[in-house]
Amino acid sequence: MITIRRQFLATTATLIATAAGSARLWAQPRFQQNPFTLGVASGYPQADGIVLWTRLAPDPLNSAGGGGMPEAAVEVAWEIAADDAFRDVLHKGIARAAPEYAHAVHAEIKRLAPARWYHYRFHAGGAVSTPGRFRTAPGTAAANDRLRFAIASCQQYEQGYYSAYRHMAREELDLVIHLGDYIYESSWGAKLVRGHGRREPVTLNEYRDRYALYKSDVDLQAAHAAAPWLVTWDDHEVSNDYANDRSQYLDPPAEFLERRAAAYQAYYEHMPLPAWARPRAGAMQLYMQAAFGQLARFYVLDSRQYRSHQVCPRVGRGGGATVIGEECPERLSPQLTLLGEPQEQWLHGALDKSATRWNIIAQQTLMAQQRRGAPANPSFWTDGWDGYPKARERLLGFIAERKVSNPLVVGGDIHCGVAADLKLNFDDEKSPVVASEFVGTSISSQGPSLKITEAHRQNNPHLKWMNGTRRGYAAFEVTPKHCTVRMRALSNVADPQATISDVAGFSVENGKAGVQQA
Repeated sequence: MITIRRQFLATTATLIATAAGSARLWAQPRFQQNPFTLGVASGYPQADGIVLWTRLAPDPLNSAGGGGMPEAAVEVAWEIAADDAFRDVLHKGIARAAPEYAHAVHAEIKRLAPARWYHYRFHAGGAVSTPGRFRTAPGTAAANDRLRFAIASCQQYEQGYYSAYRHMAREELDLVIHLGDYIYESSWGAKLVRGHGRREPVTLNEYRDRYALYKSDVDLQAAHAAAPWLVTWDDHEVSNDYANDRSQYLDPPAEFLERRAAAYQAYYEHMPLPAWARPRAGAMQLYMQAAFGQLARFYVLDSRQYRSHQVCPRVGRGGGATVIGEECPERLSPQLTLLGEPQEQWLHGALDKSATRWNIIAQQTLMAQQRRGAPANPSFWTDGWDGYPKARERLLGFIAERKVSNPLVVGGDIHCGVAADLKLNFDDEKSPVVASEFVGTSISSQGPSLKITEAHRQNNPHLKWMNGTRRGYAAFEVTPKHCTVRMRALSNVADPQATISDVAGFSVENGKAGVQQA
């Protein structure tokens, strides 16, 4: 094991240090092609600051050729204005786009005013990016009276167009939270509308090309430009159903960790992440909390990097499996963790100290129990919280014991919209409701049929609503008295000009856990 670890660290050090010497060279080319082909983004808003992102890539699908960039660092200017015409520029500065990070820019800006909209753009080599805008968070002591945000997940490029993002960009949102599966490493599904055009990514350059393909979509770029984002990953950013250091195909650990390190770096390079999230030794912290005044606090979780391996896998495989409960007693082990003990303890401590009105846990998948099959002999899917039920009990038990104010859980992954009550004992209909949960349907990834979701809902009365036939997202409005949720769905994900409508609405009342039909 020591040999594997040393080999992994050596490989990772080489990966991160590639072109380190040339990175000390500065250049300022004159671009013959637009270098801002992947758009702009902002993220991680604070009361006084923001992270601004872009990537210089005149030839974005040619990462082996540096994306069309020289093997040298480039100065990129950024500016922040009070108006979209940039007549009133308030802040400006220079960031460094280095080749070892694919010429991505992560500019961390401070000295901004709280709860204020700003406009921003980048300049490099005579080229100017498209503009974006963001709103800073209210101060931690601010008694703000409204927050609007949306959740998104699961955007398999081949299975549909990103029309949902076009509509999302038109909403007046303070924040977007992406809950995983930003890219898909694999090709699958029926009636595909476009193609990856490449093999499944394994190397750093291959992951860079996959992100460049996805981020070339103009509707996705519009949603990034319209509001700041918080992000976390799920499995497809690396490989389907992976858990910690184990792949679904039981690849040699050193080999898989090398692939995971490449995927993590490409993720960092293409997201508006702060410096503390930069990959180190093949690992990368994503879990964090973000406050929006006294009204709301978000806890963004990572349920892939630190989790226990899934129990009772299929013969010769890793990853998830559908298991009959009594045939897999290992599932009930209290030693299993979805978050890893350090992240669990961090989350408990953060929730315990919170003084905000609404506490919103942003994680990857459905937290509520989902019994499948015959009620007398149910089965469970082991890749989600049902594969780690004692970890779920610990979290919900802590929330109940500490009386955390207005806990909400939001998720994605399962390609259908869900509104659910979270309980300490899902098998007892009289068990008190501890928290409310909302899962957004996928942006484009194909979902389960109505027949399947209705069967799940009938087997699980705490699932108040469930539908996987439509693609879209969930939009939230939080006030001191209520949280309201609109499940938004496209008319046809195969139509790039698809319309959108609200297909269901829900609310949660301050001080009263549980989902109500709106």
